[in-house]
Order: sequence, then structure tokens, then C-alpha cells
Amino acid sequence: MNAFRFLGDMTHLFSVLVLLLKIYATKSCSGVSRKTQELYMLVFVARYMDLFTDYISLYNSVMKVVFITSSAAIVWCMRRHPQVRRTYDKDQDTFRHVVLVAAAFVLALLFNERFTFREVMWSDLTLLVHRTVELMLQWDAR
Repeated sequence: MNAFRFLGDMTHLFSVLVLLLKIYATKSCSGVSRKTQELYMLVFVARYMDLFTDYISLYNSVMKVVFITSSAAIVWCMRRHPQVRRTYDKDQDTFRHVVLVAAAFVLALLFNERFTFREVMWSDLTLLVHRTVELMLQWDAR
């Protein structure tokens, strides 16, 4: 296994756990963009669609499940948890992410190597990742 990949995975996992613990401990999602978290969840689901078709290793499969589950847990807390959802500031999270997803999907239909479902989703994912990072930087600048 590549040491850099392992360190990257562990750093990402640590940051997600810190965010989840912060949300659960404070019962607040203040300062967290729900739309960005929804985009992350969509990115992970699209990126890891091969989970049930292409087995690489146990570590790889477990990390895919952990990333999908943790992003879904964050979105669930922000949308459904009775105390946490009241702290979400909809007025600050104004980006229309549905437009971004639709535009990325249309571009993915136009620019891909093979016209298969997984290839289109992978292209869509690449476009979403770039825009999600831009959205995070804009959110942080506020």
C-alpha cells in the first residue's frame, strides 16, 4: 500500500470524525455548509460506485464504505437531527448546488471517454470536486 494514500485517507478520516464529534458534542452545525456536505456525499457515492463490482482490497472497500457512511451521517444530522437542524443557517448557505449538479452532469455527458453509466458519473464527479473546493473556499472567506 502507498504510504501517501494511507496518510491521506487517515487525515481525511480524522477530519470527518472531528466534524461529526463537533456536531454531536455541541448539538450544532453552525458554520458548516449543508450544501457542501451534500455535494461531498454525492461525490463519494459517484466515485465509489465500483464498490460492489471491482474488489481491490479489504482496506479499499472498508474506506469507501466509511467515507460514504460518514458523509451520509453528517448530512443526516444537518437535515434530520431535531437539535442540530435548528442551528443550520439557511440564509448563509445560499449556493444553488442543484444547478451545479445539473451543469456537471450535462458536461459529463458531453466529455467522457466511454458512454457508460460509471464513466459519466466519474466525469460528473471530477467536475463536482473542483466546484465543491471552490465553494468551500468561498464559504471560508465569509
